[in-house]
Amino acid sequence: MTTKSTHVSEEKKAIVGELSALFKKYKTILIASIKTIPGSQFQEITKKLRGKTIVKVPKKNLVFKAIDSSKDNEIKKIEKKIDRDFALLFSNMDCFDLAMELIKNKSPSKAKAGQIAPFDIEIPAGPTDLVPGPAISELGALGIQIQIEGGKITIKAPKIVCKEGAKIPSNVADMMSKLNIKPFTIGFIPVAGFDNEKKIFYSEINIDPEKTLKDLKETYGKALPFAVNIGYTTPETITFLIGKAGRQELAFEKLQNKETTNTETNTPEVNSSSVEETN
Repeated sequence: MTTKSTHVSEEKKAIVGELSALFKKYKTILIASIKTIPGSQFQEITKKLRGKTIVKVPKKNLVFKAIDSSKDNEIKKIEKKIDRDFALLFSNMDCFDLAMELIKNKSPSKAKAGQIAPFDIEIPAGPTDLVPGPAISELGALGIQIQIEGGKITIKAPKIVCKEGAKIPSNVADMMSKLNIKPFTIGFIPVAGFDNEKKIFYSEINIDPEKTLKDLKETYGKALPFAVNIGYTTPETITFLIGKAGRQELAFEKLQNKETTNTETNTPEVNSSSVEETN
């Protein structure tokens, strides 16, 4: 009994020592959620990250002990982001570059009953590998129009089977599985990061590339006309500013011509006969 207790204690000490060394050695420490990731998927992701980052899945209390032993008060900020089902990633990559690497390594996943639909889930039109049989009534129960072609079921028209934000019913999940429709993605989800060189803690590091690109386009679309409006000169605005100046010049010339015409029209005419009579 005593031998077993000593062995576990030494094992924990070794883990704490290893984590302490990693905290000191690497530029970036990133916390990622690994909730719902199957073991096979986890191994696949870690293989893809090999050479770029070291992945550790230690117990929470051992991480806290390693942080305490590091004597680094700044790094203690990551403690509040460590929850259940997490992994620690150690790398010399930039925090956000590593977060993007995790997002790129996500893979499609089938839906399970009770999950929340991330968007309107649609069964597309087209041929399937389903043969006539129970699948006909199952598709019919979902309001999906079908026809039989070449001994296989073909879906005649697309059909939304679950609205965004709704729980996915079991029959919908089963049918999506049969049709190999994967509306979810599985992978490490970046939660927070710490730059060990700059001693900067990033409390939110989960990146949505599509949304970020959309936001950048919208911001640029608003910034360009604003810069032109205030006359801010850059290589991007100079063409617009020259065009604006040309339009203003034309408008000024038209206004000037109009004022000149009005002045000439309003000048009183001299009546010669009146002058003669006066004389």
